[in-house]
Amino acid sequence: MTVTAAEINAFLAESFAGTGNECDEVGPTWAIGRFEVDADRLRPGGFISGPTQFGLADAVLWYALFGAVGIEPMALTSELSIRFLRPAAGAVLWGRADLHAAGRRNVVGSVQLWVDDRADRIVSVAQGTYVRPAAG
Repeated sequence: MTVTAAEINAFLAESFAGTGNECDEVGPTWAIGRFEVDADRLRPGGFISGPTQFGLADAVLWYALFGAVGIEPMALTSELSIRFLRPAAGAVLWGRADLHAAGRRNVVGSVQLWVDDRADRIVSVAQGTYVRPAAG
C-alpha cells in the first residue's frame, strides 16, 4: 500500500494533533520528518532539548512504518534508544528513518537527526522497534 506524506499529515492533524512533528517525505522503507523548533523546546544555551529530538525520532520511525505497511495507528513503540552526538542548535530539526526489517509483528529501523540544512552534520542517532497490532 502506497501512502503519501500528505496522507500521513492529514492523519496526524485529525488523530494526533499538537505534536508539531510532520512528515516531509515518505517511501516504502524510509521517511523524513521535521519539527519547527520554538523557544519552549530549547535548553539553556539555545540547544534543542533531548526530549524534542527523541520525539521526532519516534515520530519519523512511525512514518516509515506507514510507508511500508500503510497508516496503522495502533502500531506502538516497543523500544527506542538515542545517542546524542553534538549539541543541536537551529530553527528546524529534521530526521530520516530507514527500516531494516518490516515483519508481520515488528518493524525495526534507525533514525538520523540534523538541524536546518546540515544533513551532513548529524546531531543524534536512534534505533527502535515498533510492534504492529495482531491480525484480527
